[in-house]
Amino acid sequence: MQLCGIGMLFGWQDSWAANGQVVTGIVFVTAAQMLCGIAKDLTKLGGKTVTKLVTPDEKESRLFKVVSFITGFKNSMKGIGYFIGAAALTFNYYFALGILLLLVLAAMPWAAVGLSNQLGRARKENITLHTLFRQAYNVNVLSMARFFLFGSRDMWFEVPLPFFLRDAVHGLGWQRVAVGAVLAGFIILYGQVQSWTPQLVLQPLRQSPANKYVELLWNGLLCFAPAYMAVMLLGTPIFINRQLPAMAGVLLSGLLLYCVLFAVNSSVHSYLIVK
Repeated sequence: MQLCGIGMLFGWQDSWAANGQVVTGIVFVTAAQMLCGIAKDLTKLGGKTVTKLVTPDEKESRLFKVVSFITGFKNSMKGIGYFIGAAALTFNYYFALGILLLLVLAAMPWAAVGLSNQLGRARKENITLHTLFRQAYNVNVLSMARFFLFGSRDMWFEVPLPFFLRDAVHGLGWQRVAVGAVLAGFIILYGQVQSWTPQLVLQPLRQSPANKYVELLWNGLLCFAPAYMAVMLLGTPIFINRQLPAMAGVLLSGLLLYCVLFAVNSSVHSYLIVK
């Protein structure tokens, strides 16, 4: 699935941007990213499941730290990928996609050889789609909450934000390398905050191991970041008058706040869904 998503991107047409067909480009990239995202999340789910299996039930604090560490460093590696991708794009678009394909292919033999073939064999009978959705109440609630939590991020951060940063007419008009570097920096920061949330954030606040009330608190705090950016966008002349330095300042400060708060939310969510 990951290879299919990356392969789709070889079909990108520069004419979509040149002829003002931005919507077509966004839909196309979103579809490719959807496939890659599903593949990534299936891999991530497998990793968290193994972590749960090898951690004793009475070691909840340890499970919280391990899950946060693994998930956070996964996101930091994604940020490093942004750096590599931005650098490769300065040479050639297809060269960058080729590197991405090679990295994915290079990981497959390690998974095939290094992982036990008993993983994922929890029961003898096949699991039906009906059984899949008949999960515990807490799992269903958390799954729905994660759908909206991560959807609220991906709806603007994953595709529209890079377009805005690159767009010289309505956005900031940054070069591709600058966009990649900024996004990479924020994703690495997000990953590191997520990795160390149990030790550096929740333990000092006596909120570890986390529960549903901790998640509700941080979910509410997360709303302040987009609210701040919305107020600056709609309530001030900064974006109307295209004051580029001020626009960048608002956007970067809002992103910084959002990344930190979202990282804490993601860390707590990851622990609760595994727990």
